[in-house]
Amino acid sequence: MSTINAQCVGTNCCISGDAPSVSRVIGRSVVKMKVVMAPIEMVAWFDIPGTPRPIRFRHEGNVVKVEMIIRISEEKLAGNRVKVYECQSEVHGLMKQFQLKYELSSCKWFLYKI
Repeated sequence: MSTINAQCVGTNCCISGDAPSVSRVIGRSVVKMKVVMAPIEMVAWFDIPGTPRPIRFRHEGNVVKVEMIIRISEEKLAGNRVKVYECQSEVHGLMKQFQLKYELSSCKWFLYKI
């Protein structure tokens, strides 16, 4: 397995670790995220332009409330447009960051990283 070591130019952010598990260093805190890419059940609301906002989801029998959306971006995954949500919530008493992906063509939600 390959090792990833990178530092963002002009910031204090570093990314290091073994693929597919990645550690992100932001300031003094370390955030470890593991690639899962699992389909999930989602409760979301849509604003007037049609942008979905995740509220809570179920993964492996546990319901996780999305407490904060840090960033929303859009990318293409295998030619399909996907909205990527970087979120933060309390899971089992610990504050965790995770990524959710919403496939626009099929209207499916995925837990990408946690």
